[in-house]
Order: sequence, then structure tokens, then C-alpha cells
Amino acid sequence: MSTSTVRRPERHAPRAQARGRLDWRELLEWLCEDGWIGREDVERVARRLSAGSSALHALVRLGGAGLVRRDAAGAGQALDVEALTAWLATRAQLPYLRIDPLKADAGRVAEVMSAQYAQARHALPVKVGTAEVTIATAEPFDTGWVAELENHLRRPVKLVVANPEELRRYTGEFYALARSVRAAHKSGEVAASASFEQLVELGKVKGQLDANDQGVVQVVDWLWQYAFEQRASDIHLEPRRDIGAIRFRIDGVLHTVYQVPLPVMAAMTSRIKLLGRMDVVEKRRPLDGRIKTRRPDAPEGQGAEVEMRLSTLPTAFGEKMVMRIFDPQTAVKTIAELGFGDHDAARWQELIKRPHGIVLVTGPTGSGKTTTLYATLKALATEEVNVCTIEDPIEMIEPAFNQTQVHAAIDMGFAEGLRALMRQDPDIIMVGEIRDLATAEMAIQAALTGHLVFSTLHTNDSASAVTRLLDLGVPSYLITATVIGVLAQRLVRTLCPSCKQRDEGTTRQALDELAHPWRLSGGVRPYKAVGCQACRQTGYRGRAGLYELLVMNEAARQHVHPQLDLAALRRQAGKDGMRPLRLAGAMKVAEGQTTIEEVLRSTPGLDH
Repeated sequence: MSTSTVRRPERHAPRAQARGRLDWRELLEWLCEDGWIGREDVERVARRLSAGSSALHALVRLGGAGLVRRDAAGAGQALDVEALTAWLATRAQLPYLRIDPLKADAGRVAEVMSAQYAQARHALPVKVGTAEVTIATAEPFDTGWVAELENHLRRPVKLVVANPEELRRYTGEFYALARSVRAAHKSGEVAASASFEQLVELGKVKGQLDANDQGVVQVVDWLWQYAFEQRASDIHLEPRRDIGAIRFRIDGVLHTVYQVPLPVMAAMTSRIKLLGRMDVVEKRRPLDGRIKTRRPDAPEGQGAEVEMRLSTLPTAFGEKMVMRIFDPQTAVKTIAELGFGDHDAARWQELIKRPHGIVLVTGPTGSGKTTTLYATLKALATEEVNVCTIEDPIEMIEPAFNQTQVHAAIDMGFAEGLRALMRQDPDIIMVGEIRDLATAEMAIQAALTGHLVFSTLHTNDSASAVTRLLDLGVPSYLITATVIGVLAQRLVRTLCPSCKQRDEGTTRQALDELAHPWRLSGGVRPYKAVGCQACRQTGYRGRAGLYELLVMNEAARQHVHPQLDLAALRRQAGKDGMRPLRLAGAMKVAEGQTTIEEVLRSTPGLDH
């Protein structure tokens, strides 16, 4: 388990001689001594807080008193709980920590101290190592318990100072989760030790938990709630040799969140399969399902419903499950929200207004192809047109479309579905993916008969889509007759607006090298990732698209033939206005939206 220390104190004031719990009166005097507030502030706040009593922590009481920093170094800064906690860490000569739950192994918290002990001491273990244990506290001068704990753990304890509100929240969450996992695991042990007759009578499988055990229900509920809070797009339940790992994908990057015993993970998977109306007994083959649930923090009727697509896969150590989260409030965007530059946005709008032809969107899995298609179709789906889709699976429900899902079990694939859609009087058709020659031929037939067809391909860049179609067996003359444009895309993490800082190290020369052989014009204002509480110390929050749009005009069609020269096609597309993905990334770096490292991570192998 690891944690992220925001910073060590910038200055080292003499350690206060106080011992025991913090008192808001004493904190006021220390703030005045350090020049952060004036004597009039001390008197005003003292009169206000003396009028009543409260069980709130001293820092929380002062954080709500409306204090403002007076000294020249930080004049005008609001002294909220976070600012006061950072100041107290400096005063106590201890590191200041913002707790990042994604980097905390909550499962080991209960091994160090009980929940009652943690609440009584305003402390929470945040890193449990073999050499030492790091404990966050909101009472840096109440240290009488440290020696006792060191004797018990037989390891030294390192103290860090953390926000008391964060401590209260995460103490409750971590220990509640630990209790649920422990309860679920205990139920599993009972099930494993029961006789075969008892197991049959209870409807359980020997050695495994019941999917409806209260502990399992609580763990699954916590998992979903936590995933929604962390803006996760995918939840992974991965059985390993000795333990089960729970990972979240946030802004395109996987984070290990928790580890649970394998019997608990198996029960969690069964619970989720049960809710998704999947075959709970079948563990030998991949299965798919869907679940609709509600966000606990959303107002009634305002984006409260969230849909998840479920997928299981048998592995060496058990059944692996991935849940993809579709939040209807954020999933279907407008074209303006996709992140097109002005140049590509105008060219894309012109392309999708064509009356017929095939428009392809390419990129690897998870690059945002479906989001781009949905945003485009939503813009085109007026009362005057009939928009039909054939998908596997239907990822987002959109009332403006007529959506159909393929069913391989009844021979309803993309080609069969597209053939049926042709008889439904469509104007615009979206095919989830062109996977084989039969689907490609039907898409071409639809384009030749006057329909506008959108689909996806898995290729690295836009020009490679032509190679992929040729590989499938599509004749080159049909490609030139029907394909009107190819959009390649990637997603890059965008810098957190709350903490990003100007980056003097990123020069125009570095950006020109990134975009080679292109060169940037205009101003360059690069920023770098820092990390704060809003972005969970990653420095990034949210994602934006990088786009490369190849418009198939007459000049580009001259290069499409069985002996395709991709380099020549790319050069021609560049002359016609195509901006490569690396150039799009360099422009976003120059605008201060992302970093060179993030562009290189998202566009590997695209130096052409």
C-alpha cells in the first residue's frame, strides 16, 4: 500500500510545547504568533466560538469561522480546514498528507488498530510496511499512544498530519469495508466446513459463499458507490493465485483499490451475475450481462440511474469480471464537447452532412470511438431522418435512435442485422464494428443505395483503415466509391485545472519534435501535472480526444489500389488538411490542456 505526501513543511517553526489534544483557543494564539491572523481576528472568533460548545475537532471549528490569512506571503487566503491542517503540520514539524483512497490498502487497516482505537485517537493507518507503519493523525501533539502501538506492532510508527474531516470519513469507510469482507470471509469458512448435506439443503456450493450473504451484499454495494465517487469507467475483479484484486480504470489508467480473499471475490462475482440475470452456475465460458443501479449521491430523477455492462472470463484462478459504467449524464456528449480543434471540427461537420457514403472511426479499444459516434448521431437525429443502429452490445440507450443488438446464438450478426435495417427505410445507419467481409459488403451496399453509414474499425491511424478493408477482401474500387472519410482518435488525460502549473521545461522545440515533420505556429503555454485532492494526486482530471481526419477526396482516391502505398496516402491526406494525431497532441500541450508524456503514452508507434 502506498500513499502520496503532498509536501513537507516549507519552514520549520519551533515545535510547540503543548501536549495532548488541540484546543481552538491555543490554535488561535499560534496563528496570531505566526502572523497569519491579527489580534482582532483572535478576539472576534473567540467571542463567536465561546458562545456555544461543540464536539467538532478544533481545526473543523476554526475552519468554519471565516478566518482569512493576513501575512504578506498568503494574504487573502481563506483559512479553511485544509489550509489550517497544512499550517498545523508545519507547526508540528511533521509531513502533511492528503489521504488518497486509491493508493491506500484499506484491507490492512484493521491489522494495525481497531476502529474504536482509531476513532478515539483521531488516527488512521495509511501505509503498512515491513520496516515501519505510517499513521495519519489530526492530533499531532497527542502522542502518548505511539509507544504503546510500536510495542504491539514491533515496528516504528511514523506520524503524518491529515485533515480531520478526511480522517473521519475514511476511518468509517475503510473499517466498514474491512468488517464486511471479514464477515463474508467468515461465512465462507462456515460454508466450507459444513457437511455436504447441509450445503445441499442451503443451496450452497461447497467451499464458496452465498451470493446473498449480508457481508457480500455490503461489499458489492460499497464497490459500486466507491466507483461512482472516483469517476471510474470500469471495475475489474481479478482473481490471482492467493488473493483477489479490485481495480478501477479512472481517466484511462488502472488503479488497484482493494484486495480481498478469493472466496469473497467469487461470492462478489456471483452476486453481480445474479443481479445481471446471468447464469450463476456457468463458470467455464465467457458471459455478458447488464445491470441498472442508482447513484446514491444523485437527486431523484437527475442522473440517478447508472447502467453497467458486465463481462466475465474464465481464468487460471477463477472467474474474472469487468463492469463498464455508463453514466447517462456524461456518456452521450455533443460534438462540441468531444475536444475537436476548430480546423477538424469544421471538416467533420462538413463530412457528416454528406447524403451518402461510409464514415469510419478507428482506434484501439477504449479510445472513445463509440462516444464520438453517439455524439455525431445525436446531432444528426432530427425529426426528418430515421437513424438506425446495429450494435454489440448496445452501450448507451439513446431515445433519438432505433437501436438493435446482435445475437450470435440466433445467427443475428452485424451482416444479418444490417440486411434487416436496409428494409426499415433508414436514412442514417450505424454499424457497431466492421469485423468481416460480409458486414463490409452490406455496409458498402447500403452506401451505394443512398444511405449514410457510420462504423468502427480497430486500426492505429486513419490511413490504415484502407489497408484493413483490403485485408478483409473489399475490392479497392468499392472503397473509393463508398468511403468518404476516416477519423482516427485517441484519448489523453487532461491536466487538473485546480493544481496545474506553468511548465518552463517544455519548449517550442520539444513540441516541434513531438509533431515532426509538422511545426507549431502561434503561442505556446504548456503546463505540468502537480497533483491535488481534486485529482487524487495524479495531476490529471478528465480526458479529451485527439483526432486525425482523413477526407477521401479525388486526390486521395488515386492512391487507393491493391498495391496500396500508405506513406503516399498519408502525404496526400496531409496536403488536403489532415493533421496527424501527434500534431493534435502537440497542439493540446501548447494550449496547456495536457503534457508531452501523456501524448506519447496515448500515441505510441505513430511516428510517420
